[in-house]
Amino acid sequence: MGEYDIMQERRLLARKLVWHGSEEMMKRILLKLSGEALAGEKKMGFDEDTVRNVALQVKELVDDGMEVGIVTGGGNFWRGRTSENIDRTKADQIGMLATVMNCIYVSEVFRSVGMKTAVMTPFVCGAFTELFSKDKANECFRQGMVVFFAGGTGHPYFSTDTGVVLRAVEVEAEVILLAKSIDGVYDDDPAKNPLAKKYDEISIDDVVAQNLQVVDMTASILARDNKMPMWVFGLNEPGSIVDAAKGKFHGTKVTV
Repeated sequence: MGEYDIMQERRLLARKLVWHGSEEMMKRILLKLSGEALAGEKKMGFDEDTVRNVALQVKELVDDGMEVGIVTGGGNFWRGRTSENIDRTKADQIGMLATVMNCIYVSEVFRSVGMKTAVMTPFVCGAFTELFSKDKANECFRQGMVVFFAGGTGHPYFSTDTGVVLRAVEVEAEVILLAKSIDGVYDDDPAKNPLAKKYDEISIDDVVAQNLQVVDMTASILARDNKMPMWVFGLNEPGSIVDAAKGKFHGTKVTV
C-alpha cells in the first residue's frame, strides 16, 4: 500500500469515528457559508452581527485545536447567471470576484476577534490574496490559521459548490459543513411544500438519483467519487457551527 493509500485509509477511519459518535474530535473541516447567509435579513451585502457570530463560533473550534478552512458563496452580490445580457464567462468571473470580496471581509472580521487568517485564490489578485497551493494551505493550518478559499475553481461554468468539494478533497478535510438558510436536506422545497420531508441521513447516491440539489451535480459526483461527506444545517440556529463540528448535529448527514 502506497503513502497516498495509507493517508486515504486514515482519513476514512477518522470520518467513521466522527460519524459513529466517537469522542475523538475532527481535526480538519471545510465550512461553506452561503453569500445570502452572510447578508442576514438584508439579503444583500453584509450583516456584521451575523458574520461576527460565525467568527466567534469558529474561534471556539480553533481554540480547541481544530483546523478550519472556509469557502463563501457570492450570492449576496452576484451569481454567475444573474445577468442574461452579458457573456456567461464574464458573468462567472464577476461571481468569482464576489467570493473574493466576501472572503476578504469575513477574514477581517475573524481577525478582529483574535484569529489569524489567510485568503487564497486560484488566480493572482495582486497583494489582496495568496495564490492557492496545497503546501501553502497546509502550512497555514499548521500555524493555526483559518484558511479562506476564494474565487471558486478559477474557471467559468464551475460553481462555488464544485470549488468547495475540490478544495476539501485537496486539503484532505474530514467533512464539509454546509451552513445554509435551510436546516437540512428535504425531499421537496419546504418553503413551498409544508409536507416536505427532512432527511436525517441520506447517501450521496440518493442525492444524485433524486437530484436534491444539496450541491450541484458536478460537485455531488466529485464528492461521491472522493468519498467526501457533507453535513447540511441551518446557519441561523444558535451555535449551529460549533454543534455540527462537535457532533451535536440537527441537520442532514450526506453519506458516501
